[in-house]
Amino acid sequence: MKPGTKLKSAVCDTEVMVIKGKDQVVECGGQPMVETAPDDKGSVDPNFADGTLVGKRYVDADGTVELLCVKAGAGSLAIGGAALTTKDAKPLPSSD
Repeated sequence: MKPGTKLKSAVCDTEVMVIKGKDQVVECGGQPMVETAPDDKGSVDPNFADGTLVGKRYVDADGTVELLCVKAGAGSLAIGGAALTTKDAKPLPSSD
C-alpha cells in the first residue's frame, strides 16, 4: 500500500485512494480491500456497515494512515478491526 494506490471493497461499492500509510491491510465491510474489484462481491459484515462518504478523508487513531474516499459504499473502513474515523477540517482562527 503506497500513496496513490486505489483500493476497492470486496463487499460493496467503496473505493479509496491511499494518501498516507504503508504495510497496512485496509478492510471495508469486514473484508480486506483489493486493487482489482472481484466479479462476485460478498456481503457486508453488520459490525462494519456504517458506510463511507465520497470526498471524506479517513484516518486511523495514530494518524499514520489516511485514505480519500472516491466512491461511497455501504461498508465502513477499518484496519485490524479498528474503525477509521473521518478527518475533520481545522477551524479557522477568529478575526477578532
